[in-house]
Amino acid sequence: MNSMKFWTKGAIEAAKNQNVALVIGITGIVGNSLAEILPLKDTPGGPWKVYGVGRRPQPIWQADHPIKYIQCDVSNEEETLEKLSTLRDITHIFYVAWASKATEAENCQINGSMLKNVLKSVIPNAEKLQHISLVTGIKQYCGPFESFGKIQPHECPWHEDLPRLDAINFYHTLEDIVFDEMSKRETLTYSIHRPGVIFGFSPFSLINLVSTLCVYAAICKHQGLPLIFPGNHAAWEGYWFVSDADLIAEQQIWAGIDPNGKNEAFNCSNGDVFRWKHLWKVLADEFKIENYGFEEDRLSLGEMMKNMGDVWDQIVEEKHLVATEIEKVGAWWLVDMSFVGADFFASMNKCKEHGFFGFRNTEKSFVYWICKMKSHGIVPSYDD
Repeated sequence: MNSMKFWTKGAIEAAKNQNVALVIGITGIVGNSLAEILPLKDTPGGPWKVYGVGRRPQPIWQADHPIKYIQCDVSNEEETLEKLSTLRDITHIFYVAWASKATEAENCQINGSMLKNVLKSVIPNAEKLQHISLVTGIKQYCGPFESFGKIQPHECPWHEDLPRLDAINFYHTLEDIVFDEMSKRETLTYSIHRPGVIFGFSPFSLINLVSTLCVYAAICKHQGLPLIFPGNHAAWEGYWFVSDADLIAEQQIWAGIDPNGKNEAFNCSNGDVFRWKHLWKVLADEFKIENYGFEEDRLSLGEMMKNMGDVWDQIVEEKHLVATEIEKVGAWWLVDMSFVGADFFASMNKCKEHGFFGFRNTEKSFVYWICKMKSHGIVPSYDD
């Protein structure tokens, strides 16, 4: 994690009082970064007291974090009320959870219910609550997955003032719920954060691109196969942007305590661009694969990885890794849906104009998260 030298004087002054965070989705790709960053002494407002909510038991790779872990399924209204209504000292809610269903209408229903359950449990009981931070994404500008190719996305570069597209989107559902709460309580503020594809660490994430590519590379290494880029020519040659999970967490914290970050939506990207044809060499080097590159005629990653569960189990056993199911650490659908084009950009001007100057070097970010996956025994290391 980079040191947070970009914090403005206003943010530091506003963070002098003790802050208490409730992180919903603490085991996810952004939640895990919040779990690490919030308790640090040099985090503005820190060290924060942190309640972390996840529906599974606390994972072993998060056991050392100084957080109070609460196992709770926030889609269950009664359980959420029972476990969260007693938390009276919360000052900030960081909502980074989401559920995936077959249709966007179902996504709107389940994700809206989850957020409502949390807010109904916390807001009436936490008198010190100041701010709600919500992470959505760039589907705000190009529509949900089921609409790809069916509606015209906004023209790039995407900026935060673009109108909503004419398509149902659970991001809109979440925003409207937050806006409704703001109208009821004048002292409550919000921020909305819109990352692109996220580089980060979490074996529990539904959208972990780094984990997926690492598992694919490890299988290629194990079987002596070339590391073929699982996308089309446009994705290989085009420009990409991504969002580092630590950077997203830092932006959320900044917006939660700096007056300039209140009641706004912000894009969040690393601030640079890259081509996968350059980053692919980095991935190959990390897994000591000499034969790699692009092929015009290639299968989808989902097809290439079909029936590879036993192979992954062998790798886990031979390399003494944390036991994981391949379906949980390899989101093949995410790669197959994403690696079909490029040259999408989200502007970071608004965020910089409001005082947040955080950034990441994407190549270094990629290596950092690969090494973190290795160090936690999620994917094998070939550095010996």
